[in-house]
Parts: sequence; C-alpha cells; structure tokens
Amino acid sequence: MAMATWTMATGKTTTRLAAVLVLFGGLAWGEQLAILNFVIFKDYNGKPIRNASVIMHPVKGNGQQKNTGLELKTNAEGKASFDGVPFGKLRVQIIATGYQTYGDDYTIDKQQMEIVVKMKRPGEQYSIYKDHPEEKKAEEKKDDKKPEAAPEPKKD
Repeated sequence: MAMATWTMATGKTTTRLAAVLVLFGGLAWGEQLAILNFVIFKDYNGKPIRNASVIMHPVKGNGQQKNTGLELKTNAEGKASFDGVPFGKLRVQIIATGYQTYGDDYTIDKQQMEIVVKMKRPGEQYSIYKDHPEEKKAEEKKDDKKPEAAPEPKKD
C-alpha cells in the first residue's frame, strides 16, 4: 500500500517521529499504537477520491479536541494510512473538493483499523423564494385527517 503524504496542521512537513510526538503530546513507553487505513470514495459510483484531505485530531476525555492535528492526503486509489496512532478517541475530518465535508469521532481500540468513508455531493441550498411542493403535500395530508371526536363526559 502506498503511503500518503502528510503535513502537520501548521503546514510544515516534518519527520514521522516528530509528527507523532507533537500530534499526541508524547507517548508513554509501551503505549499501544494502531495502524489506521482510510479508504475514501464517491457515494454515487464507488470510485476513489484522489487528493482528499484526511485530518486527525486526538480528543480529550471531556470530548474537546486537542489543539494539535495531522493531515494526510489520499492517493489515486483513495487510500491513506498512518502508523503510530495511540489507542483512544480520535476526531477524523475529511475534506474533498466538490463533496460535503465529513467528520466523526472514532474510538481507536484495535491494532489495525480501516475507516471507509463514502463522500456525498453537496445538497441543494434551501431557499424561501422557491416553491417547495413536497412541503405543501405534507401539509395537505395533515389537513385531510379529521380529528377524532372527544368522548362525551358521563352524567350522573
């Protein structure tokens, strides 16, 4: 598998060891590390997306992401991988030109993990100036339903 190019969030290319230490704030000796493999492809036809940015941020225990990050780029097959991610929570964001940005949190708990992402085309923007017939149909269906008669109270 071809290794993707990667840069630090600051934009400077660095050595792999320095990037891991900066990204994850230093590692304890003997800490478990994982290999992450990303596969990015188009939702509508299954073809790989070349040169998509895969951005990784470690996540603190309180759910906030740390200020460090690492960016990978996918190759022609839509693949990127990184060896040396410590076990724990990781926020992954994928950005590709012409597609909706993807983001999710993952729990890294295996020695090797594959993350497959189907990128979608952006949806049409909603405009209040356009007619929306599907909304009118939904409103008409609500109006067609007659409310049930309330039971009459018992008289003693």
